[in-house]
This record gives sequence, C-alpha cells and structure tokens, in this order.
Amino acid sequence: MSGQLEQILAYLDRPGVTEVLVGNGRPVTFRRNQENVGLTKEPLSKAQLGTLIKGTPLFHLIPNTDGTKPAIEITIGERPVKVTASRRGDEVAFRMEKGQPEFELELSPEVEGKSKRGRSTTPPAGVTGGRAARTTTSPRTARTTTPPVIERTRPARTTTNPRTKSKTAIKPPAPALDFELDLEPAPAPSPASASRPSPSPAPAAPASSSPVASFRPARGAPTSFQGMVELAKERNASDLHIATNRPVSLRVLGELGPIEPGAKPISAAEAEALLGPLLSAEQQAQLAQQGYVDLALEAPGGGRLRTNISRFQGGLKGTFRIARGAPSTLAELNLPPDLVKHVHHHQGLVVVAGPSGHGKTTTLAALVETINASRPFHIITVEDPIEIVYPRKSAVVSQREVGPHTRSFAAALKGSLREDPDVIVIGELRDRETVEIALTAAETGHLVIATMSTPNAAKTIDRLVDMFPPEDQSQVRASIAGALRAIIAQRLLPSARGDTVWAAVEVVTGILALSAMIREDKLFQLPNLMQRGKAFGMIRFDDSLLDLVRAGKIDAEVALAATENKKELAAQLKGGGGGTQAAPASKAAEPASAPAKKGGLAGLFGRKDS
Repeated sequence: MSGQLEQILAYLDRPGVTEVLVGNGRPVTFRRNQENVGLTKEPLSKAQLGTLIKGTPLFHLIPNTDGTKPAIEITIGERPVKVTASRRGDEVAFRMEKGQPEFELELSPEVEGKSKRGRSTTPPAGVTGGRAARTTTSPRTARTTTPPVIERTRPARTTTNPRTKSKTAIKPPAPALDFELDLEPAPAPSPASASRPSPSPAPAAPASSSPVASFRPARGAPTSFQGMVELAKERNASDLHIATNRPVSLRVLGELGPIEPGAKPISAAEAEALLGPLLSAEQQAQLAQQGYVDLALEAPGGGRLRTNISRFQGGLKGTFRIARGAPSTLAELNLPPDLVKHVHHHQGLVVVAGPSGHGKTTTLAALVETINASRPFHIITVEDPIEIVYPRKSAVVSQREVGPHTRSFAAALKGSLREDPDVIVIGELRDRETVEIALTAAETGHLVIATMSTPNAAKTIDRLVDMFPPEDQSQVRASIAGALRAIIAQRLLPSARGDTVWAAVEVVTGILALSAMIREDKLFQLPNLMQRGKAFGMIRFDDSLLDLVRAGKIDAEVALAATENKKELAAQLKGGGGGTQAAPASKAAEPASAPAKKGGLAGLFGRKDS
C-alpha cells in the first residue's frame, strides 16, 4: 500500500475525525467536528488518484457504472475501514470511516493448517502479502457472498520514511506520486470552501477531470464527430459546440469549457469536414440561402441530437443539444410526484416553463411518458426537432417533426384536430397562431401540454396575452382563464456536491381565484394567492429553494442568487422557518376581485398575513 494512503488513513485516529474523503477532481479532505478540512491544496488528478490507490483494495471497489455502492467494511494494510465508493463518469470518490472487516475471503480446499485463532498460515491464491481470511461462521460471514479477488501488496516494515521504496517489499511499490501531501490541513480556506472551489460541499470537477463514463487515463481530444459525441455523452454534457478557430467545447453542469485541457482550435477546413457530411443536399442549400439550418441527428449509441448549424464571422459553427435516449420518470428527475396530477385532466392547457437550457423538454417528456405508460390514449406530438422518442406502451404516440413531416407548428396543429387526438404535445409555443390553435384545442376537449421559454408563471401568462394585439387581449385572457390547468416553471441549479443539478420548481394551478385574476388582469396578486394556495397544489419558487437547501441538495448561496426575494429567503434560512403554511381553503379560494392590497404588499416585504 502506498505510503501516502497510510498517512491519509492515519487521520482517522485523530480526535473528532469521523471520515476521510479521497477522490479525483477534489482535494483530499477529512471531516472533523462536522466540518470538512482540506489535506491537499489542489484537487487530485485521475493519474494521482490511480497511483494513490494502486495495489490496494480501493482499486477493486471502483463502481463499474455511475452511482454509489453500499458501504463495505474491509481491511487496508492493518487498518479496518468502512468504505463507500461512488462514481459519476470518471469522477471517483471513496469515503472511509473506522470499521471492522466486513467480508471474509473463502479458503480453497488445498489450504491446510490454521492458527489457534482460526487464521490460515498459508495465504489463499490471489492474495499476496495480505492476511489470510478468517474461517469463523459468524452471521456477518454467512450473509456475505464471495468477494472479488483482491491483490494486497504491502512493503516490508521499515523504519525509513514510508514514501521511500523498500528493498524487502514483496512487489515493487507503485511509482511515487507527482504531488506531496500536506501533513497539516491546508491554510486559508474557510470550512465552507475547504474541499471545493465553488460554494458547494463537494467540488465540481475541473476541466482535466470532467465527468466521463469510464475511469481511465486522460486522452487526447477526439478528432471524429462520433468520438466527440461519445465523449460528450460520457461526460454527461448537455451541449457540444464545434466552431471554426475555437477548441471543441462541452457544457457540463452549465459550465462551457474545452473538450480536453489544451485542446487546439479547429481550422475552417476541419469544421467543414466535421459538419458538412451531417447535412443533406436540401439542408446544404438552406444553409447557403438562410445562413442556418435546424435538424435532428441520431447520436452514436442511442439518443438524438438537437442540432443547429450556422455560419458566423469566423466560419462554420455547430451546436448540438444531447437529449436522453429515452424519456425519464418524474422520480428519476427528482421532481415533485404531485406533478402527475396535472396530466390527468381530460382537457385544458398545461405549460412547462423555464429559461432556455433548464430541462423543459425533459420534464415535458416525463409527463407525456406518464400518460403513455398508463392510459390507452392517442398522443400527437409536434416538435422541432424530435428529441426524445417514446417507446410503445399503453398509448399510441404519433410524433411529427417540423420540416420532414409538416410545414410549421400551426399547420400540424390544424391537422391534428382531425386525427382524433386525446393529448396534443407542442414542443414550444412560439407565435400567436400556435397559441391560438393550442387554446382552441384545449377548449374543445383535448389536453394540450406545451413548453414556453419564460422564467416563471406570471411571465408565462403575460407572454401568452402579449402575443395578441390589444383589441384581442380581453378575449384571450378569457380563453386562458378557462383553459389553463397548470403552469410548471423550473430552473436547474448546481448541486451542493458539484456533481449534478437539481430542479427548483414553481407550480401554479388553475383554480377559480386564478381564473378571476387572469380575466381581470390582476396578476400582481398572484404571489399572495400562491402564498395561500398550497392546499391546491401550488408551490412557490422560494419554498422549493428552501426545501432544497434544507435537504442539503444545494447551497444557500446558490438559492439566494436564484431568488428574487433575497431578504425573505435569507430570513427563512437564518431563522429556520418552516416556509409558508397553507391557509384554509376558504381563504385560498377568495375571489380575486376582493381587496388584496394588504396581503400583496405584505408578501413583498416578507411579512406573513395574520
């Protein structure tokens, strides 16, 4: 076992230290008195972590797939530790605590001779220089399957520095690390930032250790389009950017960076060679005439790419949104399970809102998949382009793409009304004609589910109304008031561990009080209604942020940066308030025309109604 790992594990013997965390893309840290303290000043690279754990049982505990393995108690050297191994892409982490050996290696029949304490005097095959397994039949042994063969090598004991090579070692020790461990906690950083470069409990991976699908040494930037897409998918990137005179870039957890450290810009000829073959002759003509083209591509290994290829001052540019291969469930997306209620209406309009790039299409697909899996309906989708393909289940799903299958959203929607649909799914409400047909379909017995690039529920309603001329807006408000069933607005925020994102949601349900507000153009009263409307399934954005912070999923700094009511949220976080309680149904359903000025102003200044 490497001398550096021995030094790290020795911190478990210090007072107040409960665990040690080792992983690539993050500094080595230990937890003392509920605080993370850094042992190294810089994050470990993949090569450094590999050298650190080489020849130890930790190397064999690296998960094969993304996720966290159940905790297992093993012996590293002479020290029993309880290890929890986790992985996201090629970002691997080991959380180690004091423990007792959890599994026993089964002795082969050829092994003979045992000590008085029940230990074999001859090590079993595959174990070099390690302790032999116990042969007792404790309950722990009875419920444990045969473990993987673990090669344990340990240098002979010596009085010299453990970092020096021992001549009496059974096997040559691993090569020395190209970094030095600080034997005392790294100075300067505060407990909140000791183990991460960002305000999250665990750091986001730097560019040199971005999440990828396999734990392997760093490789050069891929030169083929397929290799770039595969690497982007491995790293859980949301977007791939290829542009002339720029390095190929990936957007991972909202951050855009080079595909590999030190990646060189691609030339105009290389950009043409990468992007040109993706277009058909018709698309090449459109690119030449209009300067851009939107299309969908099949991604290597499954899934689809929402693609935009355009020309800009520097040359040719391609942007690729990497979609999921199959629709997810609400549980997989960590969204409130009550959202499923909003697709059980037999008619009406449900809008999924949020800024661009914040998962609207993924949430929309999860809602549609809920219907697809449970109800024998005819679902018609109109998308530009088709990103997620729905599998065959209980429903019949007809997916149409603007361009190959129809001239426009409006044309497809007009035709869909004569195709006996139960549910109509619209990729995006972009223009007045599309909104008008969607409202007509929602009022005539169809459930319409659509997305809209707006930040919250109030802005969504305003945008729907403002698409129409002033003389028509009164009638449009009446149509929206009667058809609207729910608005689900979401925003993705980086996790506290820096390894994923969480969705903060705002939900407005189409109750009578909301309908009255929309008709009378009094949406300034909406915050007060949402404050009272939890009993009707409404969720305030600030309450969602508060729940995420208290669950340890996001940092308080991230929540405060996302909210528009910083003083109110800061007071709730500082005081530990439980958020706004639902008012009785009689109050929540008060007509919107009733005087609400006091309540509205109280909400603005963070005071609760008495």
